[in-house]
Amino acid sequence: MAYNRDDYVRIKEEFSNKYAKAQKRAEVRRFELYGIIPELRELDGLLSGTGMEIMKIIASGEADPEKKIAELKERNAKIIEERRALLVKNGYAPDYTDVKYECEKCSDTGFDGTKMCECMKRELILAGYESSGIAELIRTQNFENFSLDYYADADNARMKGCVDMLKRFAKDFDSDTYCNFLMLGATGLGKTHLSSAVAKEVIDRGFDVLYVTSVGMTGDFEAERFGNSVGTRQRNKTSRYYEAELLIIDDLGTEVSNQFTLSCLYDVINTRINKRLCTFVNTNLTAKEIDARYSERITSRLFGEYNSIVFTGTDIRKQKRLNNRK
Repeated sequence: MAYNRDDYVRIKEEFSNKYAKAQKRAEVRRFELYGIIPELRELDGLLSGTGMEIMKIIASGEADPEKKIAELKERNAKIIEERRALLVKNGYAPDYTDVKYECEKCSDTGFDGTKMCECMKRELILAGYESSGIAELIRTQNFENFSLDYYADADNARMKGCVDMLKRFAKDFDSDTYCNFLMLGATGLGKTHLSSAVAKEVIDRGFDVLYVTSVGMTGDFEAERFGNSVGTRQRNKTSRYYEAELLIIDDLGTEVSNQFTLSCLYDVINTRINKRLCTFVNTNLTAKEIDARYSERITSRLFGEYNSIVFTGTDIRKQKRLNNRK
């Protein structure tokens, strides 16, 4: 798994802050009670000196240090019980001064031993939805709510095969996966829905996904190349087109076509092929229209390195609108 690097750094820092805040809140509660229950400070003083006492036992050359350490642990257990009883006696919960973590499993560190905790994985997945560029689409367009009912008999069986293939791709996606898809067909036939569904599954598996329109992508490169002041943030933005483990380019053919945008498109497609990184390209253009619009350098790669899926049928959005009127 290779979560988006910026997301990982940010989430890890958030967990560090969360851990520190939990510790600080417990410390505030403890010192608050020292003024109310003086005996509590004395008991805590005995407990806090345990580490030093163990070191002294080991350094003293005792014939049976394990016995002395066991006795020390037994003493501490009694002190802890005395401490809890003291809190209850004064009207406080026995764990009032304990550190309260949001996740008891990892103590808000994000890691359970050497393994990433499920709570941190969940936060990274949610962050992945946002950084993918299609957080809202992912919530409403996934495999669970994709229906084949809108495809006529002639298209239904073929589309079922395509959906099953994309589900397998998403389910089996890992760092060694290399497979590209070119989705062609008129608007409203499910290209974006299925792309979003794949994106969600791949993000849920812990991989970095970037979803962008062709217009948005070329616009980012134009801002980087021709902007008056290009900062690190803009460069990081365009670098993801070359680094994301899955890049989905939607609406190819809607971007302004000129020498610069064609060069950027070719560079992204070619670099990702060379790096064996998966790419989806969605377009309303036909194969002939792609061939006429783009250079041979681009078309040879789209048709040679990508698996083509042709969407046919009647606009699903129109079908839904008609059904709603009935």
